[in-house]
Amino acid sequence: MKLNDLKPAKGSRTGRKRVGRGSGSGLGTTAGRGTKGQGSRSGGKKGPGFEGGQMPLQRRIPKRGFTNIFKTEYAVVNLRDLARFESGAVIDAEVLRAAGLIGNVPRVKVLAQGECKQPLTLKVAAISRSARQKVEAAGGRVEVA
Repeated sequence: MKLNDLKPAKGSRTGRKRVGRGSGSGLGTTAGRGTKGQGSRSGGKKGPGFEGGQMPLQRRIPKRGFTNIFKTEYAVVNLRDLARFESGAVIDAEVLRAAGLIGNVPRVKVLAQGECKQPLTLKVAAISRSARQKVEAAGGRVEVA
């Protein structure tokens, strides 16, 4: 067998249907769409979820809750994540972003998971009560902006 002997398997490659090109082609007049009805019209195909005019399931089922567009979003950082900073460091959103601990979120909230062993100065938007106690017990300061 040579490269020029290679062919696709029989029936695996079929020609393109050229519809609406005269009755001699076998797909003239109605172009394979059948006669009359919604599917035979141009633009007659309905989108996903269309149920023949019946109220679609998506609109029949009850809706619950809502999304508050005014909620304040915080990037969450735990005390165990702050262990990498040296003693006496001043930590704010910019420092955390540079360290790769938070993304591009303007406000930071510190939570109490983990321990705080070195004194740190935290300049954050929010901090949990227990996290504040742990930071201050280690000799650090918290400034809520």
